[in-house]
Amino acid sequence: MADARAAPIKRNRQPKIALLAALFGVAPLLGCMQQPRSASVAVPSFAPLVQEVLPAVVNVSAIQRPGKAAAAEPDEEEGAKPAAADGHVPRATLDEMLRRFFDQEQKKHGPSLPGLALGSGFIIDPRGYVVTDDHVLENADAVTVTFNDMSQHTARIIGRDTMTDLALLKIDMPGPLPYVRWGDSDAVRVGDWVLAVGNPFGLDDTVSSGIISARGRDIHAGPYDDFLQIDASINRGNSGGPTFNLDGAVIGINTAIYSPNGGSVGIGFAIPANLARPVVEQLEENGRVRRGWLGVQIQEVTPEIARSFGRADLAGALVAGVSPGGPAARAGIEQGDVILKVNRRDVARMRDLPLIVAETPIGQPAEVTVWRHDRELALRPMIGEMPATTAVAALEPSLDRPHFATRAELGAGLKLAPLTRDRRRQLRVPSQIDGVVVTAVEPRSPLANFDILPGDVIETINRERVVSPSAAFAKLAAASGNNVLLLINRHGTSHFLALPLAGGAG
Repeated sequence: MADARAAPIKRNRQPKIALLAALFGVAPLLGCMQQPRSASVAVPSFAPLVQEVLPAVVNVSAIQRPGKAAAAEPDEEEGAKPAAADGHVPRATLDEMLRRFFDQEQKKHGPSLPGLALGSGFIIDPRGYVVTDDHVLENADAVTVTFNDMSQHTARIIGRDTMTDLALLKIDMPGPLPYVRWGDSDAVRVGDWVLAVGNPFGLDDTVSSGIISARGRDIHAGPYDDFLQIDASINRGNSGGPTFNLDGAVIGINTAIYSPNGGSVGIGFAIPANLARPVVEQLEENGRVRRGWLGVQIQEVTPEIARSFGRADLAGALVAGVSPGGPAARAGIEQGDVILKVNRRDVARMRDLPLIVAETPIGQPAEVTVWRHDRELALRPMIGEMPATTAVAALEPSLDRPHFATRAELGAGLKLAPLTRDRRRQLRVPSQIDGVVVTAVEPRSPLANFDILPGDVIETINRERVVSPSAAFAKLAAASGNNVLLLINRHGTSHFLALPLAGGAG
């Protein structure tokens, strides 16, 4: 993407060892035998790095269409509640605390006035290509990029990708612009120093330092979550701004914070550069992103589900549903398979699968290893292109840990009815789904702690089809082992649910 006529911003690198030694007081210790106690040790500064990358970091402002401005951030006094004393954070509260952070100056006004979203961005190509976050440009009518010399330039939207929250802008200038280069986010380690640069609360050219706090964070923002967690201070307005390593390379794009009050508490999230770079390259080339598609609905392998499938570990992605006529269906992948590998890449966690498949070449066969009936099978689906209207289907596990139920309680806590034509129509159950309908769950039953709701259709029990309430109750009563495995369809979406049994063998 870079123009050969212009070189990326570089700096005179100071030794990282010297920097860390000085910051942690190691240098004086090492030198105490060779120099007087009064000798001073100069602490290296981030200033040379900041001075060289700052010209490529910009402010991005988007005027939003009247009546369609993005939803306002909650006021501080109306913000999310803090975590409970026991440390458990309910999912709803956690989602509220994970905020997209961009300022919206018109949020206090009525819906008839246009909104102004403020964020950050960085020039990644001397020809004027600017990377920012997609949510900064939501419903944008006009976009302006402001340089650190306060000059303003109109920008064109080249492409947007909502699934990764990335967008690419273009500003037209007569000559090459200062720019920064991509770094290798796979090479960063927890504990590495980073700098976050942006425009929090409209304060231009703000720099904060910190470290990589964690890698591979899933904050339920989208199907390709793989965030870097950083403790450098970032706030509203930092969205789309870069996170630099000490070599001055972009290793992340700031996009979200965890906050009980809307301000920084030292928990921020950045899109890894190795995830962002191919997306940005496709946006420049095509204006959109083409992704590989397998055509499966997946869910996490919980300990209970793993035992039900005869597995000793939790690796893989459980196939809860298969798209009719899709690549997976044509290759013989079935509901209940656990996908373990794609092209010899391990699917260690459920969310690894969408990332791996998305990067797989479209129109080429992939080697997929699945676990089925206590053994591994190798299948070769032809990877398709993800349809524009199709989102990656991944079911979230319930955060509540269910109580153990006896076999008698399983039957007593449920009320079931046949799936008649009228019930199918009322509940909007797809024609290909068969089973029995849950009409009620006894509130005092242990089943009230499970993810079973009235209107659910139980398709299978321990992977055997059920065709009547009496057959379902008989299978529940005859269940053995640690769990009862149900396949439930809710509003057309299927998922597996393992119910732990009290006194189960093994």
